Amino acid sequence: MKDYMAPMEGVTNFVYRRAYHRFYHPMDKYFTPFISAKPKKNLSFQEICEVSPERNEGMYVVPQILTCNAEDFIRTAQLLKEDYGHQEVNLNLGCPSGTVTAKGKGAGFLAEPQKLDAFLDEIFSKLDMKISIKTRIGTHYEEDWDYLLAIYEKYPIHELIIHPRIQTDMYRGVPRLGAYEKAVSRLKMPLCYNGNLFSTADYKRITQRFPDTDCFMYGRGLITNPGLVSEIRDGVQPGKAVLCQFHDCLLEEYKELLSGERNVLFRMKELWSYMAVSFTNYEKYAKKIKKSQHLSDYQAAVSSLFAEQELAD
Repeated sequence: MKDYMAPMEGVTNFVYRRAYHRFYHPMDKYFTPFISAKPKKNLSFQEICEVSPERNEGMYVVPQILTCNAEDFIRTAQLLKEDYGHQEVNLNLGCPSGTVTAKGKGAGFLAEPQKLDAFLDEIFSKLDMKISIKTRIGTHYEEDWDYLLAIYEKYPIHELIIHPRIQTDMYRGVPRLGAYEKAVSRLKMPLCYNGNLFSTADYKRITQRFPDTDCFMYGRGLITNPGLVSEIRDGVQPGKAVLCQFHDCLLEEYKELLSGERNVLFRMKELWSYMAVSFTNYEKYAKKIKKSQHLSDYQAAVSSLFAEQELAD
């Protein structure tokens, strides 16, 4: 079985990945938040931090690229290989954000199958490295999936990570498992399942329905409960003490890396927008965390939550 950390913009950066890798069940692969490929664009300092071996020691990190231009993808992939030693890159065809899809990128690229086909033909013919794809199953209609499968099966995709929702679903409702089943029965390439893995029970439901699936990507469920994969693989909940150490490690890293309390608070509050629900009776503590304007207030609210509540079952 293989476990992957999903790329989540503003959340699963190199700081988060390093802390997670230290305290919880290690992932087989960690995918970076997307790098937006542009003509003649060098990597920013933040992007260099995301992909540099020095910042990701001991982890298999896969840079994710967002673009609908083949030349830009090829240039960025070659830079990642030559300058930073990456042998695999991932194409983002899954982001449902309106600001991304309006430019024909992410899941928006799925609305133009002919252009996507030509794009894939060019990048696979010109790049000598592993190319994986993270995809949704269409933009507005699930019926789009048949056309997309016909395109995907033409290329030597290293791995196809499928989030079985259409773009307009965003993250609402339940994944369209019939579409994933269609991919399992039709495609010969390695597949990875992604979508609504929030608990051990969710994981078991997917493995029972798709017993041949041996690769899973965790996003929101893992950020909500960083011990999720430890529970699934090791059979134990790491517990509140480990979560507290994990939190404190993140906080200290961000305090060293970022300038000003406001930037540190922004990062930590984003995490608590997911993690708070992992605790019993979390509501009043979550409000205090959200309203805190200074690190002293924030730390007091977090300390109270850890001291007075338990992790929910």
